[in-house]
Amino acid sequence: MIRISVSLIALLSLLTSAGAQTPPATTAPPAQTAPAKPAAKKAAPKAKPPAKQPVAVESGPCRLGVISVIGEHYSVQKFGLTIFENEASEIPIDWGLDDLVFARVRAATSNDPAVRRIAYPKGVFEPFYNPKTILIRDPGERLPVIVRGFTANANCERYLVATTFKAELPNTHMTLNGIGTYNQGLGGILRHSHLFANVAITMIDGRSYEEIKRPFVNFGANFAASMRLTEDPLTKLDNTLFPDPPAAASSSATLRERTRALVTDRLDRGLPGYLKED
Repeated sequence: MIRISVSLIALLSLLTSAGAQTPPATTAPPAQTAPAKPAAKKAAPKAKPPAKQPVAVESGPCRLGVISVIGEHYSVQKFGLTIFENEASEIPIDWGLDDLVFARVRAATSNDPAVRRIAYPKGVFEPFYNPKTILIRDPGERLPVIVRGFTANANCERYLVATTFKAELPNTHMTLNGIGTYNQGLGGILRHSHLFANVAITMIDGRSYEEIKRPFVNFGANFAASMRLTEDPLTKLDNTLFPDPPAAASSSATLRERTRALVTDRLDRGLPGYLKED
């Protein structure tokens, strides 16, 4: 009995000793991992600029250069019984009259590719329209000199220049300036309104820069027009369409279209004689 107790005590001592020598199992802490880097955002592809369209370059010979200086101002004039009742205004417009000149020249030449529109510096024709003196022009105010100054690289055989001029209304002493409309009458009654388009064509040699004279150009057509017994329907204007105030002219669609039709008629009547070959 004593032996059994001793054996049990010895066995328990051995187990206690072994347990003390074996380190207790520990749970390893989870491995620290580096925080995940956010996925790099891909840069959005840059929009490609639109491909440049090739600029149309006119090539080949220039048979005729077209220069139009008629479309910047519109005259609104009013005439009474005396000069004290007369009024005149110049209204800025953008009605495409210079584009119209080029279009009619192209039409008259069957869209000849050798007909070119020539650009010019702003204000270069100011000396022509507003000369220093009326009786004797300064040489620099003449059209050939002005045109020569900005066409050095154009190399056209000829230049057709469209300008406006002042003209006296038949059977009166009233002067109509360029392109526009006028109203005439006594007081507020017996008044009538008309359109007018004083457009001149000048042809200039592209080498000598001398004016090519056409003294009797379109004489027959112009004479027939002057002898007509009825009023020209293109020029007659209803009094209600006369711009009042004058500045209202620039926004009048009716005046714009009626004026374009009148200018077209004048150009189509005059251009054939200037464009004919010598």
